[in-house]
Amino acid sequence: MRMNLRLNLLTETTTWRRSVRLETLIRLRWFALAGQTAAIFTVFWGLDSSLPIEWCLIAVGASAWLNISLRLRYPANHRLDAPEAGASLAWDILQLAFLLFLTGGLENPFAFLFLAPVLISATSLPPRMTLSIGVLAVACASVVAFVHLPLPWEWRDDLRLPTLYLFGVWAALVLCISFIGLYAWQVAEESRQFTDALAATELVLARELHLSQLDGLAAAAAHELGTPLATIALVTKELAGELPKDGPIGEDMALLGEQVKRCREILAKLKSLSGGDAPFDTMPLAQLIEEVVQPHRFFDVAITVDLPENREGGPVIQRNPAVLYGLGNIVENAVDFARSSVAIKAHWDNSQVAVIIADDGPGFPPDIVDRIGEPYLTRRGKGRSRRAADEEQIGEEPSGMGLGVFIAKTLLERSGARITFRNRTAPETGAIVEVVWPRAAFRDGLSGPAPRAVPVQPAQTET
Repeated sequence: MRMNLRLNLLTETTTWRRSVRLETLIRLRWFALAGQTAAIFTVFWGLDSSLPIEWCLIAVGASAWLNISLRLRYPANHRLDAPEAGASLAWDILQLAFLLFLTGGLENPFAFLFLAPVLISATSLPPRMTLSIGVLAVACASVVAFVHLPLPWEWRDDLRLPTLYLFGVWAALVLCISFIGLYAWQVAEESRQFTDALAATELVLARELHLSQLDGLAAAAAHELGTPLATIALVTKELAGELPKDGPIGEDMALLGEQVKRCREILAKLKSLSGGDAPFDTMPLAQLIEEVVQPHRFFDVAITVDLPENREGGPVIQRNPAVLYGLGNIVENAVDFARSSVAIKAHWDNSQVAVIIADDGPGFPPDIVDRIGEPYLTRRGKGRSRRAADEEQIGEEPSGMGLGVFIAKTLLERSGARITFRNRTAPETGAIVEVVWPRAAFRDGLSGPAPRAVPVQPAQTET
């Protein structure tokens, strides 16, 4: 339950609390101001054109003053939230619109610089803020298309472009703002979702790694406690020999000796946890499937497991938390969506090992069947799973972030598996998930890439 809360917190923090580094906007604005200044003086002096240079320099100076003010007010590593960053980009649009008003409006080829603030917003800010920035850019482009001073020209006669041509420039600018802004936002959003989902996967791997290391910590603790406990046992034995055995003191000494003996037995069990000969360090595939299925047998869905009759030479694997979590998540989803039954079939040969999980539910929706396994893609079922029951018990709505299948797919693929999602052939209904490993992966222990060791505080572990 706490892991789900941490994943929710991670997603909300990284997805909806987007921010932009102030230093980035300041540097981009200085770059734009340098280009604007160079263009103004080139036209004014190089082309000897009539240009309201005083007002142009005032516009450039205003943006320079804004940069200096922001630099003095905030530290270099300050991050602007969405409204602050949106206001900064809106200023850039208004300043550009004023310069275009002074220099020919949409007749000026630099009018396409309206795209820059929209593109920055699309890659860094929420969709609503990007929409506002885009609307402002289109509105400013529409105004300067009709209201502007003459375009600076090397000839003294004013250049008058046809109205139809100006309308085409305006339409092209609007289409570019819309298309490029939407495209940039979509690419950035997919990248953010994938990064967030990978971070959530690392949390799961870190938790599983932390749990798998507990046996080593327990053995180390038992080793460290062995010496003081031996001293306590020796002192207890000596005191018991000198003090009278009858009476309250004798009874207390006898009780103390029994408790010391009990502590030794507990420490012996803790030491055995890291011994590599534990009965469940390795397990056949049938036992792995049964361990995955067991937590879901208490719901109103019949779960059947179909295994080959001849299991001689069957795959034996080393216990792997990532594989247990991945298969468990797929079985949990099948139970959630099934109407009455879930069938699990396993078979193997000399080249591969396959586990097939099928349910009799509605199946995968056609619009997402090709995207199963992408992060934040969710269609919740009836909530029969243990996770849904836990959420109902604490008063939460059974729901998912769409990360479960992504994490399961990532963990299983890291173990060497290939996962296929499909629906049953009509007229049957239901979903089928096939997980196939090369037989060599079982011989190698389904190791896969080792997860990064991320520190997990004891207070964060799941209870």
